[in-house]
Amino acid sequence: MIEIMAKLVRGPVYFSGEIVECLVTFTNPPNPNHQISQSHSDLFESLAWASAQVHCQCTTNSKMVFSEKINTAARSVAINANTTFAPWQQDNGHVVLNTKPKILCCDLRLSPGESKTYIYRETIPSDAPPSYRGQAVKYSYKITIGTQRVNTVIKLLRVPFRVLSLSELPEITACNDSVDLSPNNPFMETQHRETPLDIALQTLQNLTARRSPNFYNVTNGRGRVVRFCLFKNSYKLGEDIVGTFDFSNATVSCVQVSVSLQSEEHVSEEYKRGKTATPTLISYNKHHEMCLGLKYSHLVLPIPLHVTPDFTTDLVTLKWRLHFEFVTTPKLMDMPNKNTISWHGPSTLNVETMIWDLPLHIHPTTTPPNMPQQTKYNTII
Repeated sequence: MIEIMAKLVRGPVYFSGEIVECLVTFTNPPNPNHQISQSHSDLFESLAWASAQVHCQCTTNSKMVFSEKINTAARSVAINANTTFAPWQQDNGHVVLNTKPKILCCDLRLSPGESKTYIYRETIPSDAPPSYRGQAVKYSYKITIGTQRVNTVIKLLRVPFRVLSLSELPEITACNDSVDLSPNNPFMETQHRETPLDIALQTLQNLTARRSPNFYNVTNGRGRVVRFCLFKNSYKLGEDIVGTFDFSNATVSCVQVSVSLQSEEHVSEEYKRGKTATPTLISYNKHHEMCLGLKYSHLVLPIPLHVTPDFTTDLVTLKWRLHFEFVTTPKLMDMPNKNTISWHGPSTLNVETMIWDLPLHIHPTTTPPNMPQQTKYNTII
């Protein structure tokens, strides 16, 4: 018996273009039931080979997506998964990213109590789609470690992880093949050259740090409801969306306001089942406030760390927006002031509900949110 344990070195979340590292340990646990009379060679355990690779699997909802078109385009030659290392063949859906397998060891022999550790490194392609779990489409990443004994079937160990894509950022024009033509002095300390990942993270920081307040006059058929200010339109995961409401110059009384963060999942026309199908909307954090009689108020809406930022693939597009619901009365109400001695609110109100959607952009965070999650996985062969 050989126990195989895999551990992600730096947590379960990585950027596209980053190197993922996984420690793979093979252990032959000591067995107290072995008799001393057994020959020394009988105590050894051996593996013919062990290999690892990264693959991204895409699964779709057949009620919303023409899966037949995708499977036809992505269909590959049939492979015997019992004798060939092809981990994606045993998963649902189709593979959209598949790195070359790397051999960890061959003809590994372990005596009782002995263990050996190998490190698997792989660069996630910079154009890789992000990890995403939607209603119509799902992208999931795994490191799959395959092992085989002589004359037995292949045993697989899967290590899931999350990818945040940086390919949607604008103005990233780094060239991997650029040559440094500056004079080379062997007596000077070598300067650190920025990698494409460094440039992408700096671009992300600059993009989400810009503060350019935008003001929106929200009106309906009866007049002005509120003046809303949003301090920026591009945010990172984990940030707070901060805005202000100004009711001081309103000509229509607003009784209450609700704001929710919503994602829009758009399936490409080529693969959409039903051309009249609307985008799938999912609401996250919500801000709700009674604002009758208020002149000013504010909005603070946190962005969860587990959601997927904006992205686009041939199959699906994910967008984000703020969804507003204003409950108004047909005319301005007389509210109490400093000279009011006694005031009673109305027992009934004629109200109308107005809906307004404001698009915004959500990008990955500059620091991967490696929250406490399981990063160790093991199996026995």
